[in-house]
Amino acid sequence: EEAIFLRKKITLLRAFSLLIGSMVGSGIFISPKGVLTNSGSVGFSLVVWFSCGLLSMFGALCYAELGTRITKSGGHYIYILETLGPLPSFLFLWAEFFAIRPANSAVVSLAFGRYMLEPFFAPCAAPVPAVKLVSLLGYYTVLTLNSWSVTWSARLQTALSVVKLLALALIIVPGMMLLAQGHTEHFQDAFDRQSLVLDKLPLAFYAGMFAYSGWFQTSFVREELVKPERNIPLAVIVSVITVIVGYMLTNVSYYTVLGTQDVLASPAVAVSFVQRAFKSLISVVPVLVALSCFGTMNGGIFTFSRTLFVASREGQWPPLFSMIHIRRHTPLPAVMLMFPLVTAMVCIGDIYHLLNFFSFSRWLFIGLATLGLIIHRHRHPELHSPFKVPLFVPVSFTIICLFTVAMSFYSDPVNISIGCTMVLSGFPVYYLIIHRQMSDRCRNLLSVSQDFLWTKLPSFFSTLSDYLTHKLQLLLEVVQQEIKTY
Repeated sequence: EEAIFLRKKITLLRAFSLLIGSMVGSGIFISPKGVLTNSGSVGFSLVVWFSCGLLSMFGALCYAELGTRITKSGGHYIYILETLGPLPSFLFLWAEFFAIRPANSAVVSLAFGRYMLEPFFAPCAAPVPAVKLVSLLGYYTVLTLNSWSVTWSARLQTALSVVKLLALALIIVPGMMLLAQGHTEHFQDAFDRQSLVLDKLPLAFYAGMFAYSGWFQTSFVREELVKPERNIPLAVIVSVITVIVGYMLTNVSYYTVLGTQDVLASPAVAVSFVQRAFKSLISVVPVLVALSCFGTMNGGIFTFSRTLFVASREGQWPPLFSMIHIRRHTPLPAVMLMFPLVTAMVCIGDIYHLLNFFSFSRWLFIGLATLGLIIHRHRHPELHSPFKVPLFVPVSFTIICLFTVAMSFYSDPVNISIGCTMVLSGFPVYYLIIHRQMSDRCRNLLSVSQDFLWTKLPSFFSTLSDYLTHKLQLLLEVVQQEIKTY
C-alpha cells in the first residue's frame, strides 16, 4: 500500500555508533603484532599508529565532503562512478566482491572465533577447526540479523559500540596505572634503527590502517542518514578523534605490560595482556573483544549490502540485488550474496595473509576515490558544498595511498600480485558484459531514432502537409464566399 524504499533510520547517534563499531573491532586486538613486526621497534610502531590515525582523519574528511557533494549511497563505488567513470567503479566492485570484502569479513570472523574460545582453552591455543566453526556461526548470526531488520541491526551496533569502548578502557586503565608507577622498562631504546626495515613499512601501515578502517562507513548508507549534510562531518570527526586517542593509549598499555617479544609471540595480544595484568578478568576481556569483532562484522555486512544494492540500481550488477524485502525493508538479496565467499575464506585463510591480500585493493580504490574528489572540484566549481576541506588534504591523502600501494609490491610481492590480478581480471568481464550491455542500449536507442527518422518522421510530415492543405482550402473558400457577399 506504500512505496518500498530504504528508510531514513540512521540518526547522528547511530552514525557515530556505526563508525565506532566499525573501526574498533578486531584490528586493535590483532594488528599490534603486524605493526610491530614490520616497523621493528616500539617507538616506530607508535609512530605508525599515530600516522595511520592522522591519515584516516584526512581520508574521513575527504569522504565527508564527497558525502555532501554526491547524495547517493554506495561509498567508494558511487564516488568512483560519479567522478572517474564506469570502468574504474566496476573494477572496484569486482575486487570488493571477490577479494576485499570477503577477506576483510574473514579476518574479523576469525578474530571473533579466536577470542571467543580463548578463555575455554587457556593457556593452550584454541583448536583451529573449532575457531573456524565459531567464526562462521558468528558471521551467519549477523547475516540473519541484517536480513531481518535495519532497526535491530542499528540498535545492536549502538550497544556493541559501548562494549567496544569498555573493552578498550579495561586495557587502558591498568596499563596507565603501571606506567604511572614507573614501569617504563619496555620503552628503553624505543627507536632502535637497526631493526627498522624500510621496505616493510607499507605492511606496517596496512596493519595499522586495517585497525582504523571503518571511517568511511557512513558513505555507504548516505540515503538512509537523517540530515546527512550535518551528521556526516560531525560523526566522522568525533569518532575518528575518539579512536585515535583510544588506540594510542591502548598500544602504550600493551607495551607497558608486555615486552616486544611477548607481543610478537602472542596469537591474541589482548588475552596475553589480561593474563599478565588483570588475571581476575581473564575470562571477561576476551569475550568483550569477541563482541567487539561481532559489531565490526555487523557494520561490514550492513554497509556492503548497500554497495551491491546501488551497483544493481546503476546497471553494473544483476537487477535482483537492487530488490528490497516488501515487509522488512532490507536489501535481502544483497545481504545474502556474500556468505559463500566468506565461508570459503574462513575455511582456508590465515589472518595475516588475508590482511595483506585485501589491503592492496582497498587502499588503491580509496586513493582513487579521493582523487575523484579533486577532479569533481575542478569539473564543478559552481557546486556549493556545505562541508569543504582544504585542497592539500585530498592531495596528500591520495599521494600517500598510491605511494603505499606501489611500495607494497616490494614488501609482499606474492599476496599483492594476487590482489592486483584479481583487480585486472575485471577488465574482460567489464568489456564482455557491462560495456556490451551499455553498447546494446546505445544501439537500440540509435535504431529507434533511425526508425523514427526514416519511417515515422516522413509519414508525420505527410500527414501534417495534408492537414495544412485541407485547412488552407477551407480558408480560401471562406474568403471567396466573403468576397462574393461583399
